[in-house]
Amino acid sequence: MIISRTPYRVSFFGGGTDYPSWYLKEGGAVLSTTIDKYCYITCRILPPFYEVKYKVVWSHIEVVSTISEILHPAVRNGLKYLGINNGVGLEIHHQGDLPARAGMGSSSSFVVGFFKAMLALKGQMISKKDLAKMAIEFEQDILKENVGSQDQTATAYGGLNVIRFNTNGDILVEPITISSKRISELENHLMLFYTGNTRLASDIAGDFVRNFDSKVGVLRKMYDIVGSAIEVLTSESDICDFGALLNETWQLKQSVSTKVSSELVNRIYGIALENGAIGGKLLGAGSSGFMLIFAPPEKQPQIKSALSGYQYVPFKFEDAGSVITYYTRARTSENV
Repeated sequence: MIISRTPYRVSFFGGGTDYPSWYLKEGGAVLSTTIDKYCYITCRILPPFYEVKYKVVWSHIEVVSTISEILHPAVRNGLKYLGINNGVGLEIHHQGDLPARAGMGSSSSFVVGFFKAMLALKGQMISKKDLAKMAIEFEQDILKENVGSQDQTATAYGGLNVIRFNTNGDILVEPITISSKRISELENHLMLFYTGNTRLASDIAGDFVRNFDSKVGVLRKMYDIVGSAIEVLTSESDICDFGALLNETWQLKQSVSTKVSSELVNRIYGIALENGAIGGKLLGAGSSGFMLIFAPPEKQPQIKSALSGYQYVPFKFEDAGSVITYYTRARTSENV
């Protein structure tokens, strides 16, 4: 049996510049971190005397005879992508600390964790770079999703990083080197609220991407803000400048597509600002999901009270990325 643990990510700046249709022409950069909320994938080879061939447990419980019958698109196509045939029975379970389709990069966390676990079941280890590359190729080329390249990279590597996307297709991960005191200062100014809604990020991202040609100036500005945010973190600047940049990038992102925000999101953000927040943004493609708020610690009790109708989610940064937390190899695993 194998258990992989893959973190969810919080993207601060540069989202949108990580789409190949943009960065292969202009280059891109994203500043993000992974947090201590995780996607868990458990998989094992079913003993041959079981009547069940494939059991996949997610929001559904699937019991089928062939891989082609599996409903979960990432599992069905992922097994084929990995060259796994119908010879060996498998049981695969997915569990997550946060709801899917809510802006936390859950789809990519699933794919990264699934590949990590299945390769381990085959007795193979993989580097963070190759794991991210595999997940990007799979989501963009096999599943044909309207997704960028930051989520797969962030969740495979883990940590607080600037991820650079070059015009030649290379992706470089540069850890942000700052003191533990500065990291704690940043963490202590961040709040996460769940709006209670989910959505298909691919649908919203499609509209976002279609507007690239008419929003070149906006995307370039969003790219430039990444550098400004890094300067704030790595200098002795007031950490609240980071919050002001979040507010600026959120306003810019909304100008790219009308689907990025919603009446509910605008109301939540407005309440947060009225009660002492400096900035914030909706995470992910937009419309709904998790709202990141930047506020001084002394203002946070007031903000929590004003937003008491929404689930507050405390979190910390993490730097491990996708890992195997449990490994016991069955004797038949070489046949997977």
